[in-house]
Amino acid sequence: MPDWFTSLYDTEGLKQLIVAGGMLLLVAIVFAETGILAGFFLPGDSLLVTAGVLCAVNPLQPGEPAPLDFWMVGFLLSGAAIAGDWVNFWFGKLTGNRIWQRPDGRFFKRKYLVEAQEFYARWGGISLAGARFVPIARTFVPFVAGMARMPFGSFMFWNLAGAIAWVWSLLGLGYWLGGNEVLVKNLHYLILLIVAISFVPLIIGVLRRWLRKPVPVAAVESPAVVDQPAP
Repeated sequence: MPDWFTSLYDTEGLKQLIVAGGMLLLVAIVFAETGILAGFFLPGDSLLVTAGVLCAVNPLQPGEPAPLDFWMVGFLLSGAAIAGDWVNFWFGKLTGNRIWQRPDGRFFKRKYLVEAQEFYARWGGISLAGARFVPIARTFVPFVAGMARMPFGSFMFWNLAGAIAWVWSLLGLGYWLGGNEVLVKNLHYLILLIVAISFVPLIIGVLRRWLRKPVPVAAVESPAVVDQPAP
């Protein structure tokens, strides 16, 4: 497995990657996780928290200025998150039915589309904002919204709301953690806790599916069945 991939899931490795790659790497990861279906494995939550810490302190060179500016990071990553969902939405609108028929592969699992479809069908437009805080769901829900022909005005409202809430809350949390020396030293445990909490809605959804009567894959139609426009 490539070193850069394992670094994404290691706090110290992630710090090193962010410092080395700077804003370009941060923007690329946030955009890819929200805008490309194959980017579902990227660690958006831990990335934002770690970036917030690096806006407050320089853990690699104590006493030196922080390597990142909090406000610049917040605005640029908000833009990347908004643009990512926008691209994903149009991709779903233009190619959704064909993607739905694709077999499972290394970077694509049909079950993620099914779960995102159920999430969107239940919560409508607000699912776009809520999914920002749920790994995997934040990659697939905007795609499903595009397949479901969600009105563009509603999509952009929830896209903006979700991106701003997600980026600034986790970035701010990291910045606050960066001001506490004890918390910084135990950052890897805190990030693990944050990631674990973010997976709770996804785990609940999977358990609910298991408890329901299973639906044969052949019986699942294209997400165009989600024909109720979001409010």
